[in-house]
Amino acid sequence: MTEISVRPVRQRGGRVRALFGGACAVVLAVTGVTVAGTAHAEADRTITANEEGTHNGYFFSYWKDSGDVTMTLGPAGNYRVRWANGTNNTVVGKGWNPGTRRVVNYSGTWRSNGNSWLALYGWTRNPLVEYYVVETFGTLIPTAGASRLGTIQSDGGTYDVYRSLRVNQLSIDGIATFYQYWSVRRQKRVGGTITVGNHFDAWVRYGAQLGTHHYQILATEAYQSSGTSDITVGEVLGPQPSASTPGPESSTPPPSN
Repeated sequence: MTEISVRPVRQRGGRVRALFGGACAVVLAVTGVTVAGTAHAEADRTITANEEGTHNGYFFSYWKDSGDVTMTLGPAGNYRVRWANGTNNTVVGKGWNPGTRRVVNYSGTWRSNGNSWLALYGWTRNPLVEYYVVETFGTLIPTAGASRLGTIQSDGGTYDVYRSLRVNQLSIDGIATFYQYWSVRRQKRVGGTITVGNHFDAWVRYGAQLGTHHYQILATEAYQSSGTSDITVGEVLGPQPSASTPGPESSTPPPSN
């Protein structure tokens, strides 16, 4: 695997407390997927500055450290984002607060000119942990400096598992030291099912201690690139699938792209 030698420093300053809308959420079952909505659907909303809140029954998060990033919140779990050259680092998406062992279903489009990725993204507290389930990525695998722990099989694919230690970096709780856990899918895709509990179980097998869950979003993250994505996220109904299994280990490294 080819990895970049320097991972971009994640900046998490300037985030605001989550804002909760007054409309009550309802749950609809559509072809086996739950779609959270509101009694009176909210109109599309465009965001260009750091903010967290709820829209049409879903939690959303918009963050950037600099640059031109436009996020449009659409119906139900839909969001659209465009980022332009000159953007340093941005993370935006829709999902839930708090996160949990749900089964996530998502679909849409993602186009990147450079270094970006599409991932289920979240945090826990006590201990503070940042995590990613990366479904596709652009120019580079976003795990430079991380230690590869192994693989797992989940949702019809193989994920390489990584861990990195972030020392005195900005987080959702300000400057802190915390672990990141990554599952990076080898068979890139934009759309499908993510059985989140499988990844939690795998990370725990590899030594993770996950705390109380904060938010969990299907995120578009970009670093010094340009592109667009149009993503709709929902939650699959029904019983939780069985746990993941460790993937086959070999001397062959994961693909670099």
